[in-house]
Amino acid sequence: MGNLSRARRVTAALGFIGLLFAVLGIIMIVMVPSIIKQQVLKNVRIDPNSLSFNMWKEIPVPFYLSVYFFNIVNPEGIIQGQKPQVQERGPYVYREFRHKSNITFNNNDTVSFLEYRSYQFQPDKSLGQESDYIVMPNILVLSASMMMENRPGLLKLMMTLAFSTLGQRAFMNRTVGEIMWGYDDPLIHLINQYFPNSLPFKGKFGLFAELNNSDSGLFTVFTGVKNSCLTKRPCLNASPQVNYWHSDQCNMINGTSGQMWAPFMTPESSLEFYSPEACRSMKLVYKEQGVFGGIPTFRFVAPSTLFANGSVYPPNEGFCPCRESGIQNVSTCRFNAPLFLSHPHFYNADPVLAEAVSGLHPNPKEHSLFLDIHPVTGIPMNCSVKLQLSLFLKSVKGIGQTGNIQPVVLPLMWFEESGAMEGETLETFYIQLVLMPKVLHYAQYVLVALGCVLLLIPIIYQIRSQEKCYLFWISFKKGSKDKEAVQAYSEFLMTSAPKGTVLQEARL
Repeated sequence: MGNLSRARRVTAALGFIGLLFAVLGIIMIVMVPSIIKQQVLKNVRIDPNSLSFNMWKEIPVPFYLSVYFFNIVNPEGIIQGQKPQVQERGPYVYREFRHKSNITFNNNDTVSFLEYRSYQFQPDKSLGQESDYIVMPNILVLSASMMMENRPGLLKLMMTLAFSTLGQRAFMNRTVGEIMWGYDDPLIHLINQYFPNSLPFKGKFGLFAELNNSDSGLFTVFTGVKNSCLTKRPCLNASPQVNYWHSDQCNMINGTSGQMWAPFMTPESSLEFYSPEACRSMKLVYKEQGVFGGIPTFRFVAPSTLFANGSVYPPNEGFCPCRESGIQNVSTCRFNAPLFLSHPHFYNADPVLAEAVSGLHPNPKEHSLFLDIHPVTGIPMNCSVKLQLSLFLKSVKGIGQTGNIQPVVLPLMWFEESGAMEGETLETFYIQLVLMPKVLHYAQYVLVALGCVLLLIPIIYQIRSQEKCYLFWISFKKGSKDKEAVQAYSEFLMTSAPKGTVLQEARL
């Protein structure tokens, strides 16, 4: 009886524990999605107490700027009217450092900041040195010539003489370092001396001179603390729009500053961000799912309409005057020089652009851009943004330096900004925002299953106990009948038999 009582107590305890596990598992099934959501929202907002704040403030991911130049093979031939021939040189790779300063939290759920960039050349990752010489169009001479196209002939003659006196030609031979970060030019000094404030720069002229050790302006973005929305329209220099373009839609600053997006994305989501290099907001679209470092991602790419002209994609009409589809005129935000932005090698553009220049080979693998985003948090895992800068040039009657140049959009260079989360940052991100939610997700079902198993133990025990009682009762009842038969037989034997029954008894 003692063993039986002890067994009943154990099975009852197991049943109670199983019930607790099952109830706990059900509660987790109901509550865990909400807990995970709150945990994600807490850690992806721009708040000093969030996990991602330090990542946002000073990006720990190593970013690289890879620059490829189009070296002009036949500069004299182009002046004579020949088809341009280019040779791609590079990459010349720079480590890009970003950090935010003057961070101010405002009362309307926004934060204002300045983001500074600096670059350091990486010889071990580059195919060349900053001392390499590149032959490329003289942007100052050719841009000034285009601006003088409709001016009186006397002014054109004066400009031709000035160019000749200063030794200026349509093409120049400069080092990579000079093209990137600036070079002294007598033409710039002359213009600044006689026409002050006509140029946006005072000293050296370089394609990236304004980006190194400088900021892109005062950004104001939503923090996501109160409304969990990071994609509301941000502001640049206290304005929700720029004034470079010819429509309100094109001037709008949409999306984010390009480092974080709203969490809980779906394939129907899109990525919008403001690009200082393009002086506009860009919108990327979902392409496919993937995995990066064990973390699930959504890949977003540029739609074919990103740089389409107004006739192909009417919403882009505000970026015109336009030329062939696939290139965007950025002259209004680049000191009125006839510069155009596109994908490298005129990928995804009108084929006539690449056919007009020998040495271009557009292909999606090398020249398309993408961003891999963790859809639950909206944080980028891996990115590669590729853009090309080109110059429209042609012969300008009355300016001898332009010779007989045929109208052409000539690529100057293309660059790739790339970065991927790695090392301790990737490990922390994986544990906090991927592994732990996954553990909680599976734990709830394990608890329910374990609870059900433990609940079955007392049930099975009870069934088995009832079976044993039934068998004991059956055997006891059968044993009682046998006992009665034996007793009757014994009584029969003890009784004296009458005569004439001896043989019968013997047979028995």
